[in-house]
Amino acid sequence: MGIYYVDGNFVAEDEAVLPVSDLAILRGYAVFDFLRTYNGLPFHLEAHLKRLRNSAALIGLACPWSLEELSDIVGKTLSKNDYHESNIRLLITGGDSEDSISPGQKPRLLVMVRPVAPHPEIWYEQGAKIITARLNRYIPGAKSTDYIRAIVTLKDAEAAGAIESVYVNKDDQVLEGTTSNLFAVRDNKVITPSDDILPGITRDVLLEILKPQFPLELRPVSREELLSSDEVLIASSTKEVVPIVQVDDQIIGDRRVGPVARKVMEMFRDYTDNYGKP
Repeated sequence: MGIYYVDGNFVAEDEAVLPVSDLAILRGYAVFDFLRTYNGLPFHLEAHLKRLRNSAALIGLACPWSLEELSDIVGKTLSKNDYHESNIRLLITGGDSEDSISPGQKPRLLVMVRPVAPHPEIWYEQGAKIITARLNRYIPGAKSTDYIRAIVTLKDAEAAGAIESVYVNKDDQVLEGTTSNLFAVRDNKVITPSDDILPGITRDVLLEILKPQFPLELRPVSREELLSSDEVLIASSTKEVVPIVQVDDQIIGDRRVGPVARKVMEMFRDYTDNYGKP
């Protein structure tokens, strides 16, 4: 049984609750961030905490906790759990409201720690399928709890035998997945959308470690260009780097994991294996 941090207290996982009067429950008014540990250390914790605070600012949600306070709470919550590697979810809720819609002055903070659960190895060895969906995230720079559209389109993905759904805007440009960022490979160049997306921490890490070996392009990517790419990848804190061999009904490359994808996965694994080591 895990231990969570809930509104100033450490409680057993099965005792972690929010009042039904909280705006996170009444109106879905909350932001969150998610990361995991490598070698027991939170992966780029400061970047995740800065994104959490920025998400709150973008939707007008108060965040009275400093980066140092948030970091300290994360560290204490981790220390109260005993997992080999951990997933960490932080949630800032709207708190109670006098009229059940206007934010009050006392947001709540939750930190939830769970063991990392690996995804199927076949995703990484043989590649996976994604679908596209004509959707846009509301305030894409904010990682809010407004996931209704994402959940609906993920059900469509599951029905199609896919592991993710990628948003496509009105201009036919692909943006990002429901819980991942997108990369296309053309002529050995790694291309990733840069506008109207959530700034992914794993995405930023990949761009930094790939820079010495691959030409990088941060720019709009049309759905047509994606479908005709040599290789496609998605990346996130939970999935890490997954090679994609099919988008909708279109086979990517020759339906095998390509050389760039294999190299990217190798470089990311080497980076995480050595994370925090001297």
